[in-house]
Amino acid sequence: MRKLIIQIPCYNEAETIGITLDALPREVPGVDVVEWLVIDDGSADNTAEIAAQHGADHVIRFRVNRGLARAFTQGLDFCIRSGADIIVNTDADNQYNADDIPRLIAPILAGEAEIVIGARPISTIEHFSFMKKVLQRLGSWVVRLASGTEIADAPSGFRAMTRDAALSLNVFDNYTYTLETIIQAGRKNISITSVPVRTNEDLRPSRLVRSIPSYVQRSLFTIVRIFMTYRPFRFFALPGFVLFVLGLIPSVRYVYYHFSGQGGGHIPSLIAAAILISLGAVLILMGLLADLIGINRMLLEDIRRRLRDLEYRDHTRRFGR
Repeated sequence: MRKLIIQIPCYNEAETIGITLDALPREVPGVDVVEWLVIDDGSADNTAEIAAQHGADHVIRFRVNRGLARAFTQGLDFCIRSGADIIVNTDADNQYNADDIPRLIAPILAGEAEIVIGARPISTIEHFSFMKKVLQRLGSWVVRLASGTEIADAPSGFRAMTRDAALSLNVFDNYTYTLETIIQAGRKNISITSVPVRTNEDLRPSRLVRSIPSYVQRSLFTIVRIFMTYRPFRFFALPGFVLFVLGLIPSVRYVYYHFSGQGGGHIPSLIAAAILISLGAVLILMGLLADLIGINRMLLEDIRRRLRDLEYRDHTRRFGR
């Protein structure tokens, strides 16, 4: 029996969660059981109660707001323990067209992918500002560069994954899970693809984009952090090599003038060379150390995945599916 659980992270979504749940399917071709999970991330309104009234099979409630990324990962853990074979994540504001869920999970059912990202028609979404569209494309480009994947809409929260893929994902960013999970999939050789999906009318302003300056700042910070975490050698060592080479230029110049008997007047060049070469060497060394730390992190993530799998199997033996 194949089970699909559709999870929805929520924070103060009393006005929209009912609309979102009413649009979700109870039957999806290729799966035998469809369940709905709502993760109430410390809402101050009656989001959880409305979710239960509109048919949510499971409701997880946090006492305080932990952030979207934490709600997403807690939902994955619950879905794994509940025996989900496929997990679909969607937003509580009904942004994504729920009728596209069969299209979203089709590559998984066909054995073509373990993670599928719903690609929105960014260029035609009217309520997206020009700057937001640019940042969406920039974020997707950075993720493609860092992950080695070809995902068209990396910030999309409409995604499906297998249980095994969910077991392998770890999210460290409290702001969002979207970019980081794709990069992890690429680095861990988890097969990932995207399919075009439709969007619905805008029901409320984005919670992640409170203002363009704030969104730009947090997006840039997330992008930089992603490169530092998952491409540490490139992030540190490449600038280090550039500084090192730039430092060699005045060094060669000083040596030339020194052996020409004119070295006494070019001490500033020697000082600049020493500074650039020293900075370059430090950055290269930092890149090597960060790369070694990254290898240790990958080993720890593999151990964590195995432990989570054992916990799931133990839970299944005790309580069944």
